[in-house]
Amino acid sequence: MSQVFSKSPQHCAEKERLSIDKFYKKKKLFFTLSSSFTILLAVILLFWLILHPAKPEFFLREADIYQFSLSGPHLLNSSIQLTLLSKNPNQKVGIYYDELQAYAAYKGQQITLDTSFPPFYQDHGESNLLTASLEGTGLPVASSFEYELRRDQIAGRLVLNLKLNGKLRWKVGTWVSGRYRFNVNCVSVMTFVPTVQTGPLSSRQGTQCSTSL
Repeated sequence: MSQVFSKSPQHCAEKERLSIDKFYKKKKLFFTLSSSFTILLAVILLFWLILHPAKPEFFLREADIYQFSLSGPHLLNSSIQLTLLSKNPNQKVGIYYDELQAYAAYKGQQITLDTSFPPFYQDHGESNLLTASLEGTGLPVASSFEYELRRDQIAGRLVLNLKLNGKLRWKVGTWVSGRYRFNVNCVSVMTFVPTVQTGPLSSRQGTQCSTSL
């Protein structure tokens, strides 16, 4: 004879109650973690809005052109020495410069290769001098390049754009933000005499560059 086992209503009720308790415990844990995460984000956002870091500032201190000539119909050789002043205007926010490259442009054309600066940290209100040698050998340029260069030589004025591209992180106390890309454009105006010139073309203006973030 076979035996049939059946669960009592009390046993089923206890099992169902245990399942409900587990569900509510998981739900309570989920809401607790979600609330804690939301509060943490709100505190960080509020902290960020109160401090509201300003963009880094760059100033062109000096630019010297040692070589700027065509080696072929549309090939350029260039050598430029660049000195910039970088300043962190924030009094409570530090800046990590993780990536920073510089190059020179003329009439919308890049006329040197990218030159990288080593990563560095800039503390509150700190300033740093950045120097770089921008070089280009046999760089291809547009067919109108020689004409534009001669026209500027006759006009007696040469305008270069000295550009920086990079990525930075903000530091507030022990908290460090994610990376932000930024771009810097410095305009250098140099006297370009039509006669044979000894020494480099130089610009020592100390003008502020434009920074986009």
